Amino acid sequence: MSDKNDIMTPDGEVNPINTDYQIGQDNVALQIGPFGLDIHNRVFMISGLSIVVFVLLTLIFQSQVAPIFGAVRAWLTTNLDWFFISAGNIFVLVCLFLIFSPMGRVRIGGTEATPDYTYAGWFSMLFAAGMGIGLMFYGVSEPLSHFASSMGGTTMENGVRTDWAPLGGAAGDAEAASSLAMAATIYHWGLHPWAIYAVLALGLALFSFNKGLPLTMRSVFYPLLGERIWGWPGHIIDILAVFATLFGLATSLGLGASQAGAGLNYLFDVPMGTTTDVLLVIGITGLAMVSVLAGLDAGVKRLSEINMILAALLLLFVIIVGPTLAILTGFVGNLSSYLQHLPALANPIGREDVNFASGWTAFYWAWWISWSPFVGMFIARVSRGRTVREFMISVLLIPSLACVLWMTAFGGTAISQLVNDGYQAVSQADLPIKLFMMLDTLPLSEITSLIAIVLVIVFFVTSSDSGSLVIDAISAGGKVDSPKPQRVFWCTFEGLVAIALILGGGLTALQAMAVSTGFPFTIVLLVACVSVLKGLASEPRSV
Repeated sequence: MSDKNDIMTPDGEVNPINTDYQIGQDNVALQIGPFGLDIHNRVFMISGLSIVVFVLLTLIFQSQVAPIFGAVRAWLTTNLDWFFISAGNIFVLVCLFLIFSPMGRVRIGGTEATPDYTYAGWFSMLFAAGMGIGLMFYGVSEPLSHFASSMGGTTMENGVRTDWAPLGGAAGDAEAASSLAMAATIYHWGLHPWAIYAVLALGLALFSFNKGLPLTMRSVFYPLLGERIWGWPGHIIDILAVFATLFGLATSLGLGASQAGAGLNYLFDVPMGTTTDVLLVIGITGLAMVSVLAGLDAGVKRLSEINMILAALLLLFVIIVGPTLAILTGFVGNLSSYLQHLPALANPIGREDVNFASGWTAFYWAWWISWSPFVGMFIARVSRGRTVREFMISVLLIPSLACVLWMTAFGGTAISQLVNDGYQAVSQADLPIKLFMMLDTLPLSEITSLIAIVLVIVFFVTSSDSGSLVIDAISAGGKVDSPKPQRVFWCTFEGLVAIALILGGGLTALQAMAVSTGFPFTIVLLVACVSVLKGLASEPRSV
């Protein structure tokens, strides 16, 4: 039996990997005044210095870097959309295979391991970390965008569809356009993103809690690389994970800041713009530091549970005071439409709706993949004691259904306001403020808008502090109890990267860096799928 104070010690039977490597053996321990550090010198120094240089250059050459960011994003999403879409499909198929495979009976942490958290606490943490800011930002705006493009029909130029309509749209048919818009939205927030998270989270949990390797990215590749993961192949994997995590987080933090700023302008006439966004990033990064110092249980877990309660209350409010019957029936109808259109939406080749496939889907998949080291490691840390089947169903299916309900309630309400009430303001507003314009027509709009701002901020804080813990573990050679000053370092630089990107090109720059780091890490994740399957095949299974 394990020492319950050590989550890395297995309970019951496991098939550990025999290696002489000790967690932290390549680390450098430093004492700088009252501050202690315990870092993996190669990973920490290369990733840390690279990010410092990036921030400085972006801040110094703001006007020059903006066009570069835009060109990078456009090239990657336009030329590699087929690659991102194909990779997303592979991740879904791997997850579904594990749900029905006998390997689903493998228990994370050993055959007799028990969960460290209740379902409520576990689900709150994985959902809040997974995509809370994105749901708040895109919950109204994305369904409206797809609805508008679908209603507009199609535009052909040289045999290529040049509008953003998913699958050609449904010109003039509001009901069909709404159904297609919701299917396209759910496609971006359903099975595929959660499959990306689930594959990596399972690999990290398996090789740490069952195989006895450090809780870091390189460990997942032991079945393929063997002892070489302790050398430069492993260093490169971990460095890529740090880059992907940091820039994926920066994208989300930038989106959160712009929406919180828009909400503050709507409620309190706070000036909108870069200055407000930067001040929000600074303030919320400070709150994230407090949570980081409080630790996983006292900080992240409590914030996640608070956020889940607020999000559930806001969702329930919209369902009750909005078009209740349309939302409830729409949940089933939208889920059916999603499943009906899924094969076409997930088709990686021969697409005529090239702008939808590259401008929306390719960006989303790159964004989710760049987030995956952060979300995957965070989910792994809180999932000990679950079977693989239980893990996959919970991480893949339950959050997907929650996203369907969220998008149906918020996006469906906004589409209803536009079609049935002729409320044009909700469709004409800028992306960050669409949520507040939708809430404006409902009762208690000032209160609900304030709750929405609080939700964005707390999701912001939760993502930042969770990300700091994860990046710190990677750059500390897999240690989960490293000194707090280095967690503060990463938390600070998450904020600085977000500020640099906001000043160096705004939303385009944020998206460009998410895609740029997501591309190489997609290759890493595809290889990880093979390694995870090999690792599971050798594990004893629970009865």
